[in-house]
Amino acid sequence: MKFDIKEEQLIIKPYENEGNIQVREQKGHYQGIRRKLSWLLMITFMLVPFISYNGQQAVLLNISEQQFRIFAITFWPQDFIFLAGIFMVAAFALFFVTAWLGRVWCGYTCPQTIWTLAYVWVEHRIEGSRNKRIALNKKPWSIEKINKKIQKHSIWFLMSFLTATTFVSYFVPVVELYSTMLSFEWSGLITFWVFFFALCTYGNAGYLREKVCTHMCPYARFQSAMFDKDTLIVAYDSKRGESRGRRKRKDDPKTLGLGDCVDCNLCVEVCPVGIDIRNGLQYECINCALCVDACDQTMDKFGYEPGLISYTSEQQLAGKKSVKFSYKLFGYACFTVLITALMIFWLYNRIPLEVSVLRDRNVLYRMNYEGHVENIYTLKILNKHQQALNYTIDVQGISDVSINVPDKLLIGGGQMLQIPVTLATDGYNLDKKMTNIRFVVKAIEHPSTLLSKDTVFFRD
Repeated sequence: MKFDIKEEQLIIKPYENEGNIQVREQKGHYQGIRRKLSWLLMITFMLVPFISYNGQQAVLLNISEQQFRIFAITFWPQDFIFLAGIFMVAAFALFFVTAWLGRVWCGYTCPQTIWTLAYVWVEHRIEGSRNKRIALNKKPWSIEKINKKIQKHSIWFLMSFLTATTFVSYFVPVVELYSTMLSFEWSGLITFWVFFFALCTYGNAGYLREKVCTHMCPYARFQSAMFDKDTLIVAYDSKRGESRGRRKRKDDPKTLGLGDCVDCNLCVEVCPVGIDIRNGLQYECINCALCVDACDQTMDKFGYEPGLISYTSEQQLAGKKSVKFSYKLFGYACFTVLITALMIFWLYNRIPLEVSVLRDRNVLYRMNYEGHVENIYTLKILNKHQQALNYTIDVQGISDVSINVPDKLLIGGGQMLQIPVTLATDGYNLDKKMTNIRFVVKAIEHPSTLLSKDTVFFRD
């Protein structure tokens, strides 16, 4: 992509200000979309832990008990393949969206962006507009300045504490978490993690801000590998905008030899990462469209056509036709759909039951008082359902065998039962010294929940 920009305009100077980039508040079409989406995501994040399902917390990632409950399904460490599948789907979906729409994830749905702009909103309400905030930071300390700083940081930390507590409630039962909080009975571990995440939120959204996006987030570094000339990006139309220059609203830019860019610098002042979009495509850009809304607002005041800064592609800027769906996009989409389909297939065929069979290590077999051969086993049965179920244990592969277990075993939801099992049969019924047998465990209430485990039966 080529831009008709003066050499001195390509010199990118460090953002000269005290502390963080002071972002100018901006309204507009895209910011309306972003704010509504941000509110939706934040409210969802806050409310999900309070959703109840079958008398239990619907979403609970209980690390201490190694149970990840998501509504009717409980995942265990043995189901790690599903977690790997989620990461793969998320990765390919991100590749697909990035190659197609650029960094819209960063601009509209990334928690770092949402919380940073929420903190900026609070800062604007307490300390005033961008220029007032810059002036306040330069002023010597006074009662007014201290009062505003205390108000701002108090609200910031309250937001951080609420965010951290909500995040921890995904891992600790929400009723237990908040009841112990109100009675000041948090354990040391819960207290540590809540304040750790609160400080992380406070630091990331309050102080680090754009530094997380430009220096700490790996996505900013490798996303350019997925871009092509048809990727949707936020870009400045230099052919239309240059040469830039200030003018009065009634001036004719053609007479002055100027382009449509009035050099108001609003696109820089509203940018949360502090870049000048007029310098071309930059990896720091998060596609938030704040500069688009700011520029369209200025174009409207001057009576110019909007879109000097817009969502476009390199091909469109060059006056060429942009390909809507490339082979690369098709490949990303296929992998995303394929892995999603495999995960759904695995989930549909997943048996919510785990059974292991251990033989007695002390003796291979023994003779009972009736002269029958006995083998001793230990069965570990894990009920992966969320409700208690009755199970039966049958033995296949050997005839006329007696088994000393009840007709049905009640196992609570998410619980494991360890059962000693003794099999006895007449040795004359066995042709070999080692006979292959199979334990079959089945849930009475859910006949499809059935699992078999192979083992061997020994005789003399």
